[in-house]
Amino acid sequence: MIARKDLESECVIETVESKMVKQEVEVIHLWSSPRSLSTSLMYSFAQRDDTEVLDEPLYANYLQVTGEQTPYREELLSKWESDGNKVIQEIIFAPGEKTYRFVKHIASQRLPGLTPDLMKRGKHCMLIRNPLDVVTSYNKVSPPSFSMLGYYNLVSIYHELCDQGKTPPVIDSDLLREDPEATLRGLCGDLGIPFQTAMLKWESGPKPFDGVWAPYWYKNSHKSTSFELPNEYPSPFPSSMYNLLEQSLPLYNLLRCYLRGSSNCAQPELPVSTNEKLLVWVGDQIMPRESAKVSVFDSIVQGGDGVWEGLQIYNGKVFKLEELLDRLFDSAKALAFSNVPTREQVKEAIFKTLIRNEMFNDAHVRLTLTRGKKVTSGMSPSFNQYGCTLIVLAEWKPPVYDNEKGIVLVTATTRRNSPNIEGNNAHADDAIMLDKDGYVSETNATNIFLVKKGCVATPYSDYCLPGVTRATVMDLAVNENLVMVERRIGLSEFHTADEVFTTGTMGELSPVLKVDGRTVGDGMVGPVTRRLQNVYTKLNSESGVPIPGYIHN
Repeated sequence: MIARKDLESECVIETVESKMVKQEVEVIHLWSSPRSLSTSLMYSFAQRDDTEVLDEPLYANYLQVTGEQTPYREELLSKWESDGNKVIQEIIFAPGEKTYRFVKHIASQRLPGLTPDLMKRGKHCMLIRNPLDVVTSYNKVSPPSFSMLGYYNLVSIYHELCDQGKTPPVIDSDLLREDPEATLRGLCGDLGIPFQTAMLKWESGPKPFDGVWAPYWYKNSHKSTSFELPNEYPSPFPSSMYNLLEQSLPLYNLLRCYLRGSSNCAQPELPVSTNEKLLVWVGDQIMPRESAKVSVFDSIVQGGDGVWEGLQIYNGKVFKLEELLDRLFDSAKALAFSNVPTREQVKEAIFKTLIRNEMFNDAHVRLTLTRGKKVTSGMSPSFNQYGCTLIVLAEWKPPVYDNEKGIVLVTATTRRNSPNIEGNNAHADDAIMLDKDGYVSETNATNIFLVKKGCVATPYSDYCLPGVTRATVMDLAVNENLVMVERRIGLSEFHTADEVFTTGTMGELSPVLKVDGRTVGDGMVGPVTRRLQNVYTKLNSESGVPIPGYIHN
C-alpha cells in the first residue's frame, strides 16, 4: 500500500476475480531513526499473510512543511499526498484488505499540527540504533543533522505514549540482527499478534511498496534477504560528526533503558527508596542521580586522588560543618590541590543541594573534592588544568549502625589498610584496624572507644583519623565529668572492656556488643555509652550551621 495521490483511483479499479471486501485494519506504527534497519523490518512484516505495509507515508508532508531539499523532492511531492492530516485519515487509517497495516515512520517526520489520532489509534513500537552506527551510515550518503536523526523525537514519542498508558515495546537493531527470531517473537508478543516464520526471509530486490527515495537509500536493503549479523568490527567514526554524536548518544542511552526484556538500566533495590530521585552537585551544577557523573579523565578515576568528608543534617542544620570543612581544606592543602573552590563556594553548593532535595533532617552528605579533570591520562599533577571537582551527594540516610541494640566487630589482620572485606566475610558490622606495632588504631570506617570501670579511653590519633565526632565525644565525656584519656590500647583490652563504642559522622555513637566473637560486658548497651549517646543527640539537635530557607514545622 503506497501513500500516493492516485491511491483512491487505483483502489476502486476492481475486477470480479480480484474483488476483496475492505475492512477496518489494526495499524501498527513503527517509529525509528533513519538508517536503523527499519526498512528491513518493514520487509519482514510484509511477508506476513495478514499484513500490508506503508513506507514513510508522512515523508511528503515533512518535505512540504520543512522545505528540506532532496534529489527526489519534486517527484515525491508530485506523486504523494503532502497534507499530513489527509494522509493520516485517508491512507494510514483507511480500510484495507488485511488484518494489520504496518506503517514505517521516521520519528523526525512527526511534525507539529498533525492530528492526535496518529498517536491515539493503533499499536506502536520503536526501533533504535546506536548513533555511532547511524551517523556513520548516514554520512556515507549525506551528512545528517540532529533533527534528521530524530532521537529527540523518539524520546518525546515514547513518553507521550507512556502518558497515554500505551508504553511501546522498544527493540534495538543490533539485537534484531543477532537473534531475529527471538526479537521478532518478543515484538509480536508485545503487539498481541501471532509470530510467523515467514518474517525471517524475503526476496532480494526493490519492492512495490518502496518509497520513491529507495534508489538513493535502499541499496543494501535491496541486496538483503534476511536480517544479517552485524560486522564484527565497525566502520571508523567520522570526526566531523563528533558534536552530533555528543547530542544524540545520551538520548539513545535513555531509550536503551526501555528495551524489551532489558537489564541495561535495571536498578537493584535501594536501601532507602526515596533516594531514587536525588539531585546531586557535580562540578558547578546540580544533576539528576543517573546523570551525576565525573569524567574518566578526573583524578578520582585516574588514581583515586581526592578527599572527602561526611556531613549529617539535623533539624535544618548541618552539624559540625565548619570543623568538617576545616579538615577538608587541610586535607586538600596537604595534598597540594590547586584551584580549590573557596569555603563559601563549597558551603553554597552544600546548601543549594540540600534545598533542592528538600533535605532538612535525617540526611547525610558525602562531600568529595577531587584534584580535578586532567588534560590527558596519567598521574602527574601537571595534567590537572581544569581545577578541582566538587561533589555534593546528599541522601536520605539514617545512622548506618543500630545504635539502640549495638553492633559486632572483628579484628582485621591487615594493618592500617582497608580491611572491610574481612569484616564482611565474618558477618561483622565493621573491622578493627591495628597500627604497625599491633595496637588498636580505629575501625575501617569509624573511631573507637572503650569504657573500663567508668573510665573512657580511645587510641591516640597517630594512626587513626582525628575524627570530628571523636573530638566531640571526648569533649562531651569531660563535660559529663567522666575520666577521658588517649593512650595506646592493646586488642585484649577491647576484648575485656565493660563497654565499647564507635564514633563517626554518619554512624554517630554505635554500641559494640561483640569483638572477635567475645561478648563485650554483659552484651547490652552500657550506661556510659547510653549517657554519651543522649548528650550527643541533644547537642546535634541544638547546634549546627542553619540551612538557608529552612522553616521548622
